[in-house]
Amino acid sequence: MTRKQAKLRIEKLKKEIDKIRYAYHVLDKQIVSDAVKDSLQHDLFKLEQQYPDLVTPDSPTQRIGGTPLDKFVKVTHETPMLSMEDVFEFDELKDWETRIKRIIPNKKYEYFVEQKMDGLALSLIYKNGILVKAATRGDGKVGEDVTENVKTIDSIPLKLELRGSIIDTRHKNSNIEARSSKLEYLEIRGEVFLPKKSFDKLNKEQKAKSQLPFANPRNAAAGSIRQLDSKITASRGLDFFPYSINTDLGLKTLEESYEFLNKIGFKINKNNRKVKNLDEIEEFHKYWQIERKNLPYLTDGMVIKIDDLELQKRLGFVGKAYRWEIAYKFPAEQATTIIRDIVVQVGRTGALTPVAVLDPVLVAGSTVSRATLHNEDEVHRKDVRIGDTVIIQKAGDVIPEVVGALRDLRPKNSHIFNMPRTCPICGGKVIRPKGEAIHRCADPNCSVRVRRSLGHFVSKSAFDIEGLGPQIINQLFDSGLIKSPVDLFKITQGDLQPLERFAEKSSENLYNSIQASKEIALDRFIYALGIRSIGNEMANDLAAQFGTIDYLLKAKYEDIERMYGVAEKTAHAIYDWLRDKKNIELIKNLQEAGIKILPYKSPVKANKLEGKSFVVTGTLPNISRDDMHKKIIQYGGDVHTSVTSKTNYLIAGENPGSKIEKAKRFGVKIINENELLRMIK
Repeated sequence: MTRKQAKLRIEKLKKEIDKIRYAYHVLDKQIVSDAVKDSLQHDLFKLEQQYPDLVTPDSPTQRIGGTPLDKFVKVTHETPMLSMEDVFEFDELKDWETRIKRIIPNKKYEYFVEQKMDGLALSLIYKNGILVKAATRGDGKVGEDVTENVKTIDSIPLKLELRGSIIDTRHKNSNIEARSSKLEYLEIRGEVFLPKKSFDKLNKEQKAKSQLPFANPRNAAAGSIRQLDSKITASRGLDFFPYSINTDLGLKTLEESYEFLNKIGFKINKNNRKVKNLDEIEEFHKYWQIERKNLPYLTDGMVIKIDDLELQKRLGFVGKAYRWEIAYKFPAEQATTIIRDIVVQVGRTGALTPVAVLDPVLVAGSTVSRATLHNEDEVHRKDVRIGDTVIIQKAGDVIPEVVGALRDLRPKNSHIFNMPRTCPICGGKVIRPKGEAIHRCADPNCSVRVRRSLGHFVSKSAFDIEGLGPQIINQLFDSGLIKSPVDLFKITQGDLQPLERFAEKSSENLYNSIQASKEIALDRFIYALGIRSIGNEMANDLAAQFGTIDYLLKAKYEDIERMYGVAEKTAHAIYDWLRDKKNIELIKNLQEAGIKILPYKSPVKANKLEGKSFVVTGTLPNISRDDMHKKIIQYGGDVHTSVTSKTNYLIAGENPGSKIEKAKRFGVKIINENELLRMIK
């Protein structure tokens, strides 16, 4: 990126972040997720590091929070309430440590790790042990007086218990004395937050009043602490954790500070702890990245601080952040990046999927450079263009997707995407079947479709042919040895040996692996065929329902449609596939090539429900409806979604609905969960 491009990008980022931050901090409205805001701020910070001469006083990186609301008295903080720099990767954390060790070398660095609370920063002023003032952070220099509201929070002591053991004797695990004269004036800083239970209760009340629910606990906490009527604040169930003492008491470490705070009446977050090095921090970070879902409050990362308070003072701050602390955020499930291109992928069923080519960005723990756009309708609905800055998200192992574009950052030369009229692989005609959102390559011989179908055919859940990965499939396809699954079983060892990377042993291994796969269970064979809408579970259900390949090929549409979980559209797709002459010929040719399709074998020895037809209705006391369906199929029974004269049993739970009356009308026997379990015992 040139300096001119960087300058333009910085200006647009500043405007976008200012818009987000104003809505968030001043109006208490969240227009994008915190992860998106953090990602944009991180991009701006990196660009300003690259071009420091482009940093201006009005940059969001040079300010904190927002303008205080006029409805409260303004309070000037004695010392600014600064913010923190964010890092998202362990390497960035190591860079931070390297920087501070350069400033003060030859010192023993130990750290205190805290959970980063998703709340609102507060300053509490105590005089002679009595809470006299509480203020929000505001813009870092000037906050808002919210004393009366803060007094309603039970976890904030109104009077400090100045025990003699603290005032007159040495502090436990420390070498200092905390004298009473030091406690005449005391400033405590910390985070007010809304626990998950309080948040859920509050939103239920909002809905009951036909009012909009709060977007997240942070917004709810901010709104609660800024109520003019303190009775409303009292009803919200706010909580508080302190994170620093802003008065010099002669304490040596942050660990001592927390112990002291606990002794004078503050609730301390017991999940915070002292660590010796960055490796322990990383271990702690990984642990809470998973376990945070079990916490009674929200946290989006860890705050890493130098434990030595004297070192903290010596390191000081730079810009608007302290050097001695940093926020190590959990991997964001959302981030922002730029779309450089939109390409089209062709799947094994001929489906064309637009995929965004992105500037690489870290999302949910992994670097993402591509994200699905699903289909052309979605691209246009979201108004996503090549060149746009976009929000992408990734939860767990889910494929990354583009959530939407930040249109205010759109460059003038952005391009609108349209689906191609011809297949990008084979040049064949692209069609969009009526009623579908997906465009497809109409040519069944498209090379990509064939290769991916072959890959699906030999996959672990299908024929499971070891050693036949995508590269080998491509090699066999390009050499002309295979054009369809049938060709795989006609390959000889002599066909393989002349190929590159195939020695005598490797060709023998692959040949033996292909031969060993010729005997296959019916459910795996059905899955291998690659019929649209059929995954592992549906393949197993079809195998259990029809038992053999011959019975499946003879199945009527009604037999398929009445199966549990099969929608009308899916039933038509399966039935049409089984009636296609080319597909029937494929199965016949596979059998002639030596494929033995084993009849379905129930996991249990006795098919105690064989020949019996069941419908399940209502809520069962001990087993889900889906599990009950599977159990019936497992024991040889048939499951249907509607009661007919051919139904043998209706299994009824709580709130069974109209199916009870229909069963009575047809004379169907009505039983409960326990009676069914006794039948298969």
